[in-house]
Amino acid sequence: MTAQKKNKLVRRLFVWGGSLAILTLIIVSLMPKPQPADFATVERGPLQVTIDEEGETRVRDRYRVSAPHAGRVLRIELEPGDVVIAEETVLATFQPSDPVLLDARSRAEAQARVGAARAAVGRVEADLERTRAELRFSEAELGRYRKLAAQEIVSQERLEQAELEHDTKVKAVNAAEFSARAATHDLAVARASLVEAGSETAVAANEPIALRSPVSGTVLRRLRESEAVVPAGEPLLEVADPQRMEIVSDLLSTDAVRVKPGQKVLVERWGGDRPLQAVVRRVEPYGYTKISALGVEEQRVNVVMDFEDSQEAWEALGDGYRVEVRIVIWEQSDVVRVPTSSLFRSGERWAVYVADAGVAHLREVDIGQRNGLHAQVLAGLEPGQTIIIHPSDAVADDVKVEQRGS
Repeated sequence: MTAQKKNKLVRRLFVWGGSLAILTLIIVSLMPKPQPADFATVERGPLQVTIDEEGETRVRDRYRVSAPHAGRVLRIELEPGDVVIAEETVLATFQPSDPVLLDARSRAEAQARVGAARAAVGRVEADLERTRAELRFSEAELGRYRKLAAQEIVSQERLEQAELEHDTKVKAVNAAEFSARAATHDLAVARASLVEAGSETAVAANEPIALRSPVSGTVLRRLRESEAVVPAGEPLLEVADPQRMEIVSDLLSTDAVRVKPGQKVLVERWGGDRPLQAVVRRVEPYGYTKISALGVEEQRVNVVMDFEDSQEAWEALGDGYRVEVRIVIWEQSDVVRVPTSSLFRSGERWAVYVADAGVAHLREVDIGQRNGLHAQVLAGLEPGQTIIIHPSDAVADDVKVEQRGS
């Protein structure tokens, strides 16, 4: 072969090689590139569905002490937080004004108020006896259930329900005792209204009156401090027992229908280093309209909860403190779950993208309970499978995917 033919052959090979390289680059550039994506693993674990809302602490039994008559109240030395003892601690000293002469109509009204107050005392005393009888019956029932539970004749759940009923009866007796004390004070006030000016009783009634605390506890608020002439019924102080604390939260009515007494509650962001345990005691039957921060009318329902932790755990909380509550409406300790960010709608069903060997596959799934982070998978996935979270519009069935940032 001559040198000229060799040079021509080399030039042809060079041209063919360049064309082949260009063709290869074109083919490679036209091939679809793997789409970047974030991955997660289908796993088994606990799942808890809660209703989250702000709440507020409040004492269960609040007593507002008021001036029994028009007159002068001396300076009140007690301050908020001071400890008071029922029927012993003097909350305020009151100097009543001279009583006025009663005409026939006023006297009849005063006598009627005394009769009504006496009837109220009888009613609350009867309620007290009834609640005490119910408590005795509840104690006997609880004793029987404890014996049956020890013999495994009744379930632990039924025993806990009996204990809850017993605790409720104890609190009902306490409330009835407080009501009886209040009714007795009301009767004394009604009788004092029959005192007329000039009578021996009036002279005695004009002596300073020591207003004593109706309950053992602390002073919540001092509504008046300085000495002053006040009308009848003027609020002076508020006292309460801080050990009888509860939580109230106003839920949307659509959430309140899912809440039942006895459900567990987690109390968070109250200022302590761990969540507190509580339980739903009552869902109030009355809803009311509340204007939200965005100016939207909402129907709200109050849900009342009791602390389950000992008082030492929450004793730093006072009346009117802000907390956040999570009412547990459903939970299981072992379910197949996926992040909610991996779910999307495919027609009428939920679906996810399963990543297998670098390729995305559309998979329809059946979803059960879910919260803001995870969802329960009833069918369609198995633990250990890799799925795509936050899939973009570029991800589709049979599209190659790769870890974002790789």
